[in-house]
Amino acid sequence: MTKIAVLDDWQGIAEQSADWAALATRAEIRFFRDQPQDEDTLAARLSEFDVLMAMRERTAFPASLVRRLPALRLFSLTGHRAAAVDMDALRAQGVTITVTDGGGSGTATAELALGLMLAGARNIARADASMRQGRFQTDVAPGYELAGKTLGIIGLGKLGRLMARYGIALDMKVLAWSQNLTEEAAATAGVQWVDKDMLLAESDVVSLHLVLSARTRGLIGAAELARLRPGALLINTSRGPLVDEPSLIAALETGRIQAALDVYAHEPLPADHPFRRLPNTVLTPHLGYGTVATFQDFYRQSIENVIAFLDGVPIRMLAPV
Repeated sequence: MTKIAVLDDWQGIAEQSADWAALATRAEIRFFRDQPQDEDTLAARLSEFDVLMAMRERTAFPASLVRRLPALRLFSLTGHRAAAVDMDALRAQGVTITVTDGGGSGTATAELALGLMLAGARNIARADASMRQGRFQTDVAPGYELAGKTLGIIGLGKLGRLMARYGIALDMKVLAWSQNLTEEAAATAGVQWVDKDMLLAESDVVSLHLVLSARTRGLIGAAELARLRPGALLINTSRGPLVDEPSLIAALETGRIQAALDVYAHEPLPADHPFRRLPNTVLTPHLGYGTVATFQDFYRQSIENVIAFLDGVPIRMLAPV
């Protein structure tokens, strides 16, 4: 019987997100909620599976791991992009790759960025922790109003435009910059184009909304962080490596800026990571796109993809780039 591994179910919601009955009659399905960090453990665990159903941007599949999975015939991925998966290595081994649609409006991630902005401005996370420890207002700074403040958006695509609308609704001045953004395009979104240095220097809040690529990796480093005004809040709901992590840790340790983060250079975030102990951070565990509706779409379509593959008529196949 076909063996299927459902990976990266860190929140334990895969089974309840879709109807697995039709697939369960044709295959043995195992759900994995943990994520081993070493390749040897992963290779030993997954070597017997014909099908891997993976959540994007979670478990990494470099070529070295792919070569140790001789039984693998189908790699079913949620979404369309996964920088940590070597697609060429999968294809070279004759593995079919399928993807899912949906979850693409950007609303879920943009709303989380808004939530992180509000949490950072009003110290909501620290206030909640203080209340649960039996205190009331003690050690909780009063925060600030966002109205009248400046929001700088780096990356004015689909998510960046949503964030811009939220900033405008809060009576914030909104600035925007990215490598390809023009003054005209910014104006159509109701925001002002400025260069990167000016955006960093003038913004009270800077929110990142870029795809990770060779030219955006490390876009925010020590020099950029030094340009932020004292007390500025940096929000990252895109990808951790957009920001040079050691430089961000150093800047946060001075207490000069704040950060509200949903994504990290290494995920899951190590238990002893400095971000966890710094009082000027708000942290969420890569929740961006992860809503009930998104997971329902992802798993329903993933099941359809696997059944179609088993029937010999694969659908939603990822085209080579």
